[in-house]
Amino acid sequence: MIRINLLTVERKAVKRAALFPAGQTITAASTAILIAAALFAGWRYWALHQQSLALDREISAAQQETVRLHAVILQVQQFEQQKAQLQQRVVLIEQLRQTQTGPVHMLDQISRAMPPMLWLTELKQTDNVVVIDGRCLAVISLTDFVSNLEMSGYFKRSIDIVNTTTETLARSGGELIKFTIRAQFQAPGQVAAPASPPGAR
Repeated sequence: MIRINLLTVERKAVKRAALFPAGQTITAASTAILIAAALFAGWRYWALHQQSLALDREISAAQQETVRLHAVILQVQQFEQQKAQLQQRVVLIEQLRQTQTGPVHMLDQISRAMPPMLWLTELKQTDNVVVIDGRCLAVISLTDFVSNLEMSGYFKRSIDIVNTTTETLARSGGELIKFTIRAQFQAPGQVAAPASPPGAR
């Protein structure tokens, strides 16, 4: 007859159950899950915090770049304004260069046409019309002045004597003639050939 000792198997099962009770196993598993979840949450928080810091740095860099570009844009606008002003000045200078020969010739011809004992007190120019005020000691000086201006070719004929007044000089007893004449200046490009003086061949 064969005998089987079943008590040994039961004792081993009881020992195993005593070492790892069911409640402890669940608790250990739950603790492990909680620890893993806490670690994952901590890692995720750290990763998001690092991403936030990186985004903050990028935003700060972008803001600094915006400020720098804004300053550059302002400088470019200032340069454009200065460029426009300089271009306007260049255009004005070119216009003055083109027109400066007229007044130079006009003053030169007036100074050349002045006879002795005659002087000018005022000269006004409106477009091409020139009004000259002056003084002389003899009527012949005034007529010579008008004739010389007409002969220069830089003034259109005929030159008008607007008015003359005569004053007696207290000391010398002579006469002082005040006059105003009006002439029309013609630009050097429009100058006709000067008329020949009377009696010239």
